Amino acid sequence: MLITVSILLGACQSPPPVTQQPAPVSKNIPTDLLSIPDAIPRFEPLSKLGNPAFYDALGERYFIKSSAAGYVERGVASWYGPGFHQVATSNGEPYDMYAMTAAHKTLPLPCYVQVTNLSNGKQVVLRVNDRGPFKAGRIIDLSYTAAAKLDMLRDGTALVEVRAITPGETADNSSMNTVRPLYVQAGSFASAGNADKLVTQLQSNGYPQAKVHSELVNGRSLYRVWIGPIASATLFDQVVAQLKTLGIADARLASD
Repeated sequence: MLITVSILLGACQSPPPVTQQPAPVSKNIPTDLLSIPDAIPRFEPLSKLGNPAFYDALGERYFIKSSAAGYVERGVASWYGPGFHQVATSNGEPYDMYAMTAAHKTLPLPCYVQVTNLSNGKQVVLRVNDRGPFKAGRIIDLSYTAAAKLDMLRDGTALVEVRAITPGETADNSSMNTVRPLYVQAGSFASAGNADKLVTQLQSNGYPQAKVHSELVNGRSLYRVWIGPIASATLFDQVVAQLKTLGIADARLASD
């Protein structure tokens, strides 16, 4: 996925990315698409391309992580395919929409991640070799095959968990085929009173299902304000956009 990159010691420009929408796919789809094996994590040197200290895309600046270790994030995944098939990825490899790969904005290239569709529990292991997606609210772009195996081709997006895998590490299959309620987290507080104030604000602005979810984190109580459950990535996007109009700009996906 081509991007405009600014590097500390200079600048190198290429055409800006095009937002990929689900599109008709070639009739030459492999008949054994769902049997294509997941990526197998292995130690690889960082690519000479795609790993600047930072880069700019569509008016935003992104800083590349020095390591993928410990990375876990939940949010919305999308997929990209026909418009980019065989086009050079950010690390210079031709994009293969039928391979088990993904694009991420800040993880080092290449690295490996496990992606879980939180709506149905299906999981895949992918090699990250590209940059994107650059549409607001998206955390990862998947290959066509990866999206098919996660059963998200029809909708185009899905609520997912992305977890980095260190080569030699056993993938976490605890979420396989397990569906958990999903929520939009509007805020997180050390004070129950502050959480209650936000719940009152949300309930008075059309979110009667807003509630406080409390838990212990490092021995201290944390009060998270949740809206939901949320049934789809589309609904998640709608709620996040509405929360921004209330001045809440850091909403994220959460689950029990």
